[in-house]
Amino acid sequence: EYDLVGVCPTVTDIDGNIYHTVQIGTQRWMIENLRTTHFNDGEVIPNVTGGADWFSLTTPGYCWYNNNAEYQNPYGALYNYYAVNSGKLAPAGWHVPTLAEWITLRNYAGGTNKGARLAEKGTLHWASPNDYATNQFGFTAVGNGKRANDQAGTYLSMLVSANFWAFELNPNDPTQAWYMSIISRYNLFATSWGGFQFGFGVRCIKD
Repeated sequence: EYDLVGVCPTVTDIDGNIYHTVQIGTQRWMIENLRTTHFNDGEVIPNVTGGADWFSLTTPGYCWYNNNAEYQNPYGALYNYYAVNSGKLAPAGWHVPTLAEWITLRNYAGGTNKGARLAEKGTLHWASPNDYATNQFGFTAVGNGKRANDQAGTYLSMLVSANFWAFELNPNDPTQAWYMSIISRYNLFATSWGGFQFGFGVRCIKD
């Protein structure tokens, strides 16, 4: 298994957060979820806590799971798609991955039924049992959960699923965007799409 802290190159976001990175096939990924509270031009990203406020947003926003900043490490922030679509979330030289880039990673890991190869081992950041997890490639996905696009802005699925935006719209419905879910206990790596008011994590990939 990778020595994830000792040997991985790092990148720093505008807030000074440091992320380790790993080469997986032809791609270099951050191995921690993004937790910046500013766009890369210095603009503040609004922290939106209220459920009704979250649901009604048509502009960028982020939150911490259950509005608890203690969850930022290692789960990162949950961003709506308006924040992703700004094109300003990632540090210079990095970007929010496209659907095709996510699928490249999934294929490298072995396909839709090998998602746990990308998941952190153990039950510190995943619900028990987490027997499939191997973290074979050093991606270190954790069960960051999500925020629903319902009127309560409900928080769901922490320790159960890792959820990440892709920088791409559903071609059949431009009000929805693609996202990826790793469900370690079922060894799944699924693609789906959802409304812009969902809150998902972000993993950045090198340009």
